Amino acid sequence: MSAQTSHYESDALPTETVDVVVIGGGAAGLNGALMLARSRRSVVVIDSSTPRNAPATAMHGFIVLDGTPPPEILKRGREQVRQYGGRIVFGEVATAEPAAPSGDGDLRFTVTLADGRTLTARRVLVATGLRDVLPEVPGLAEHWGHSVVHCPYCHGYEVRDEPIGILATGPASVHHAWLFRQLTDDLIYFTHGTDLDADTRARFAARSIRIIETDIKEVVNDDSGTLAGVRLTDGSFVERRVLAVATQMQARTEGLEGLKLPMEDLPDNMGRRFASAMAGTTEIPGVWVVGNATDLTAQVGASAAAGALAGSHINALLATADTDAALAAAQKTAG
Repeated sequence: MSAQTSHYESDALPTETVDVVVIGGGAAGLNGALMLARSRRSVVVIDSSTPRNAPATAMHGFIVLDGTPPPEILKRGREQVRQYGGRIVFGEVATAEPAAPSGDGDLRFTVTLADGRTLTARRVLVATGLRDVLPEVPGLAEHWGHSVVHCPYCHGYEVRDEPIGILATGPASVHHAWLFRQLTDDLIYFTHGTDLDADTRARFAARSIRIIETDIKEVVNDDSGTLAGVRLTDGSFVERRVLAVATQMQARTEGLEGLKLPMEDLPDNMGRRFASAMAGTTEIPGVWVVGNATDLTAQVGASAAAGALAGSHINALLATADTDAALAAAQKTAG
C-alpha cells in the first residue's frame, strides 16, 4: 500500500537531519519510535503499510490488547508516536546507505524513497518485518490468515476443535503437530514429501494423529468459498476446515542492500533473517534491527518490546555522541 492509497495521512518528510529514521511501521518500529520521541529525539517512521498480520482479523497473545484488530493497533500506535512529535511517512524505501560523517565526526545515513524524496538521519532502526513463503499448493494462499494458519498462539484458540491438517514443510512441522494437537482431537499430518522417523510415527500414534503420505494436489472449497479440505494426488478427498503450515520466513530486505547488514539462515530451511545482537545492535555502526526482521518467531508483544529496548539503546548512544560533540566544541573554543 503506498502513501497515496493509505487510509492515514502521511506526514511531511523533514529536510533537516533527524536523529533516527525507523524503516518499518509495525509494532517493533512504532514502539522504538515511541521511546525515541518521548526522549525528545527527532524520529521519522517510514511505513510501507504492508504488515505481516494484515490478513488477520484480530491480534492475540498480547495482554490488554488481545483480540484487537491489527489496523486498530497500528492506528493507535501512529497517533501516539505523533503525540510526542514523531513523524509517520508512508512510502517505500528504495535505498538506504551510509553518508559522509557530519562535521563533528558523527554518523550519517541517507534514505531515499521510491518517489525520489530523501532523508538524512544519524541512526537507523530497521523494523521491516518478514514475508511468509507458503508451499505452492493451488488454493492455499487464498485462505492465508484465516483457515490457513501458522501460529498456534496467534490463531489456535479460534480454530479449536476443528478438523485440522498439518501441511508439513520440514522438521518444524512435527513441533507444529504437538502444539495443534493440544487444540483439537481431530488432527491429520500430511507429510507432503517430508520424512518421518519411527520414533515420531510412534509418538503420533500415541496421540491419535493420523498420517497421510499421499501428496496434496489442491485445496478444495465448499460452495460458500470456505475451506472444505484437500484433494490428494490419488483423487481422494480429505475433509479439513483448517490447515496449519510452517511457512518459510524471509526478512524483508528490499532497499536495504546499501547498509550491508549481515544475514543468516535458520536451520532446516526455516528462513533467513538479519543477524543482530543485544538490543538489536548489528555489525554496522549506527544500525539496529528489531522485530520479525531479525526474530522470525516474535509475536506482536515481543516485537514491540524489542523496539522499545532498541529505542532506549539508540537514545543512550546518541546522548553520548551529543556529549562528545559538546565537549569537543568547548575545548576548541577554549583553545
